[in-house]
Amino acid sequence: MQVMSPEPNRELDTEQASFLFESLSSPVRLAVFQALSAMGTQGMTAGDLARQLNLASNNLSFHLKTLSHSRLVSSQQEGRFVRYYANLELMLALTRFLSNNCCRNSRECCDTQGAC
Repeated sequence: MQVMSPEPNRELDTEQASFLFESLSSPVRLAVFQALSAMGTQGMTAGDLARQLNLASNNLSFHLKTLSHSRLVSSQQEGRFVRYYANLELMLALTRFLSNNCCRNSRECCDTQGAC
């Protein structure tokens, strides 16, 4: 299954969210995604990412392939280097998916969307 980035104001469904969580379920993939998301729209080259996370390039490549397949990560060729980017829109959609039901059946207000 391939997950498309949601359209604006369109939420992920449970199947899509589950697929994304599966893609992030490896500690290495989670670290890769966190490092890329920390760089925002600048992204990182594979070499810089491998050095920062102390990963062998073949190991990093394996995990980037999984993250790319789920569309959590995209890439762009820059001469002889490849720059990788976190899909920040998809990350935010996944965050919204997690918080949509927060406190729904409770009198408490967890203020996930500034409603309280």
